[in-house]
Amino acid sequence: MHKKSKTIAAFAVVLIGLISFIVIACNVGSLKVSAVELFRGLFIEYDETVHTIYDLRFPRIFVAMLAGAALSVSGVLFQAVLRNPLADPTIIGVSSGASFVAVIMTACLPQMIFMVPLYAFIGGLASFALVFSLSYKGGLRPIRIILVGVAVSAVFNGLISGVSSIGGTTSSAANIVDANITMKTWSDVKLLSGYVLVGLVLAFASWYFCNLLALEDKTARSLGVNVTVVRIIVSLIAVLLASISTAVVGVISFVGLIVPHIARLIIGANHKVLLPFSAALGALLLVVADTIGRTIFAPFEISAAIIMSVLGGPLFIVLLRKNKQI
Repeated sequence: MHKKSKTIAAFAVVLIGLISFIVIACNVGSLKVSAVELFRGLFIEYDETVHTIYDLRFPRIFVAMLAGAALSVSGVLFQAVLRNPLADPTIIGVSSGASFVAVIMTACLPQMIFMVPLYAFIGGLASFALVFSLSYKGGLRPIRIILVGVAVSAVFNGLISGVSSIGGTTSSAANIVDANITMKTWSDVKLLSGYVLVGLVLAFASWYFCNLLALEDKTARSLGVNVTVVRIIVSLIAVLLASISTAVVGVISFVGLIVPHIARLIIGANHKVLLPFSAALGALLLVVADTIGRTIFAPFEISAAIIMSVLGGPLFIVLLRKNKQI
């Protein structure tokens, strides 16, 4: 009962924090409203100031929430599949592959912008397959996957920078390159939400198999589980979540690394609660990072990707030093 109460309390704190930062994010700028005014303007009666905030700031907030949830859950799934606490869609090259294809397709076929998440998924999947094929040498070791992932990510990032430097990108593609969520609209929310919600439902439904992947392969097989098939399916869900968020907001590092570790420290390793809690915590973290970026040097803005890199880099080094597998 104590553990259940702790889990409920953790969810409550994260949800209260998320609501609080939504209100704070709504008030970053010249237009300001109280929480009561915001609630009344949204749900009870028309308010011109709230309506303006709804059109200008809410899309950015919702995009940050959806991307944060998707990246966090993707990190949980990758860590379950690889049994490697350092696994993260940016570190193993999935995000950069997805970003590269998204940039190319956005620049070449801007009229097909609604298809970009699917193109990004193909790019992320190809990058994931490339990393695994290059990492395999009589087996898969965590350190080899990490190093190959870093190399593949560097190659794709170089290609993206090359395409961007020759002026071959549209404004939408430039936003992906810069991981910029400044000018997001409700169409971006609609585009991202459909894919993310499907991916999250699939991820939450896979909690039992994620728990099984924590066992030794022989133990899982003795329970009648085809471990290879389960790893492939869970990996596809993880790639989908990472790719579709990257297609809309660009590459944001370390969200999928930081959130799962914090979540495990708070509520444990049972994926039945770990996955939804990571989604909520990831949404909160990216909204916080975006809000900090908007306020720390106002009126100038620092992207959430930069904030996350500054926070995540030192933590990655700490985790790398503590990891006994490598």
